[in-house]
Amino acid sequence: MALACSAAQLAAEVGISDATVVRTAQALGFDGLSGLRRALATALEQRSSPADDMRRTLADVGENTGRAIDLVLDTHREAIEALQCESTRATILAAVSQLHRAERIVVFGIGPSAPLARYMTILLTRNGRPARTLDATGVALADQLIALREGDALLILAYGRAYREVVATFAEARQLRLPTVLVTDSLDGKLARKAEVVIPAKRGRANRVALHGTTLVVLEAIVLGLAASDRKRAMDALRRLNDLRAEVTGMRVDLA
Repeated sequence: MALACSAAQLAAEVGISDATVVRTAQALGFDGLSGLRRALATALEQRSSPADDMRRTLADVGENTGRAIDLVLDTHREAIEALQCESTRATILAAVSQLHRAERIVVFGIGPSAPLARYMTILLTRNGRPARTLDATGVALADQLIALREGDALLILAYGRAYREVVATFAEARQLRLPTVLVTDSLDGKLARKAEVVIPAKRGRANRVALHGTTLVVLEAIVLGLAASDRKRAMDALRRLNDLRAEVTGMRVDLA
């Protein structure tokens, strides 16, 4: 929670003032809450396996299915509250502004993030934004990276350590001078220092099973923000989608 919540949110949880939260971090030897977060993030970079995370999560809930459901709902509620803080909302707005200027948006995501990257590409295309997905691993990623071009902007979904595929993607973006937006939980790691805009999206609680709902919320917020930035483009594309569906199905539905 210290990584995901503002000082005011932490204070409300504990029942103290937000100034006390900051003073506590300073009393522990940090410059403030941001310094404490950096230390916590560094400590969490030694990530355990998915099996270890699931074991700890199941130990929390026992054999109570209701508690398991509540854990997921409570975790997402905490994460959404963190997204609504002023600083995080500002980073989402900055991401929309950065991506709005691009001729094409390229979405990177591998492993569990790959389906989210593909879903984001579908949403962008439906709203009139040329988009492409980078979702290959290993040497196959090179065949996707070679298609990057001037005018692209990258939206990168990457968590945890700086693995080879994401490092290569950032390197190619830097070589081509392409703007990058990173959605991550590694706010103080090597990944965050490589991107122009960094959106913090926690994947659940530390050392517990990963939950991707917060990432999905961020992506859909970006899509709607882009649609609001160019309403005509979005509506024209959706009308075209409606026409194509009618051709495929033989059924037409008017789109207001």
